[in-house]
Amino acid sequence: MMVFKNALMALWLLMSSSLAYAHDTWVEAGPLNVREGEYVYVNLMLGNHGNQHRDFRLASKITLAPCSLHVFRLDEQAEDIKPAIIDMGSAEKEGFWTARYEPQASGVHEVVHTLDTLHGTIRAIKSAKTYFVVEPAGRRLQQSALPAAHGYGLELLLHTKVAELAAGSEVRLQVLRSGQPFPEARVTFVPRGTVLEADFDAQHERTSDADGFVSYVPAVGNIYLAVVHAVAADESGDGYDKTHYSAAMVLPIPNQKLGQ
Repeated sequence: MMVFKNALMALWLLMSSSLAYAHDTWVEAGPLNVREGEYVYVNLMLGNHGNQHRDFRLASKITLAPCSLHVFRLDEQAEDIKPAIIDMGSAEKEGFWTARYEPQASGVHEVVHTLDTLHGTIRAIKSAKTYFVVEPAGRRLQQSALPAAHGYGLELLLHTKVAELAAGSEVRLQVLRSGQPFPEARVTFVPRGTVLEADFDAQHERTSDADGFVSYVPAVGNIYLAVVHAVAADESGDGYDKTHYSAAMVLPIPNQKLGQ
């Protein structure tokens, strides 16, 4: 009986996002659409979400060494932009990191950040994404494919075309655990400048279905942070006794769809 209870507890910890009170990293890039020949700044940020992600505020600055930062075009290999990163803080733990990036071709670009590090006796494995569109001169970009999964320990996958993002339009995400659909996961959508209600905010939080999907309709144009957690109490190793996973996605939602 005790073995059965322990197994249930481990499974519950794995699927519960509410227990992962920790710092979350995310990436921002803007604006959402730029012309060929222009530039974007990619920002790597850290927030203290011990309050279950009720806000979008920065807290401290992530240690850069265990981080990766890449830009993908949907049909090409990744470009490492970490060597271009600069410090935007006046002290070691203040501000954030940023990198100037000049796209070399049109298309949908995906910015991806990962992190694998130890915090005391806990292993933290994180992934974060955002998007921007480089439009060819004189015409609108036609997006033919959706972003592909990377197979991270925990990952948010966008199932809405970037050009279709807009206030009042449905955004569809899928939660993946090592590439497989992850049901019963809490996904929190935090609009910049908004503090969510305590415990569970029905307006801004969703629970993934049997196939890992959640849907959310942003009411207004804004920058939205989507975040999900999972705790694997049975994943231990040298120097750590459990593993915390988190996945984030920053969605720059315009007032109107691109091209309108």
